[in-house]
Amino acid sequence: MEQLRLHFSNRAQPDRPLSMGVHRIVREASGHVGVGDHLQGALLVRICVDRRGLWLQVPTGMRGVHVNGRPVQQMALLRAGDTIYVDSVELLLQASHLPPEPASEPMPAAPDPRIILRGVGGKYHGRSIPLLRQVLVGRAREAAIRVDDPVFAERHAHLEVQGDRVLLRDLGSADGSLVNGVATREALLVAGDQLVFDPQHRFVVEVPWTRADAPLGETEREPIGPAETEAPPLRRAGTVRRWPWLLLAALLLAAALSALLLFGSG
Repeated sequence: MEQLRLHFSNRAQPDRPLSMGVHRIVREASGHVGVGDHLQGALLVRICVDRRGLWLQVPTGMRGVHVNGRPVQQMALLRAGDTIYVDSVELLLQASHLPPEPASEPMPAAPDPRIILRGVGGKYHGRSIPLLRQVLVGRAREAAIRVDDPVFAERHAHLEVQGDRVLLRDLGSADGSLVNGVATREALLVAGDQLVFDPQHRFVVEVPWTRADAPLGETEREPIGPAETEAPPLRRAGTVRRWPWLLLAALLLAAALSALLLFGSG
């Protein structure tokens, strides 16, 4: 995922690119919500982008901040595709995604069962949906991901695994789907991409042997350096090697003291 940006759903302002650092969102004296350190006004939230991920910070005492419909009081970890609601304004975190490409090799007969969609919103929240076959999304009874909404298409889209990626193809829906906050009808999804079929049904692609690209959303932590992982065993090994020398020195010291006592008494 690249080119992370903040999109105003009401289009009151142009999209704002989010580079590494801290981005202040304020309510200006004019009443408009703006983004930038140079703006003067009441601080609403901060969005922090670093190599560990993407974070939302809410000032103490600030109320009415929601991420994907859930209230946030202090801090929340974000990912591309999340919707932030603050001070009656809806902001959408958007990022680019891979376009579909023609398959150069025949698809394997049995996709890896570890490639899944994990529900992060809506009635599928907390559930894992394996992509062992072509998965239909829609209002139809046979849909593996069923959205019970009269305006939702019976056959909205389908998903299938291509190697370590997931191909999304639209089946003629009215509005398509959101991938990392961007409306699309076809996309090649990679680990960490967020897929939204309507405002409530949210999923994240999980490929266990592939790390999602940071800093856009997953809880990637800074790796422990070699000094932290290797130093303790080396110190322990060194301590073990010193034990024989310490024992020999103690024996020699005891012998010397015994000799002094023996000859001193004579």
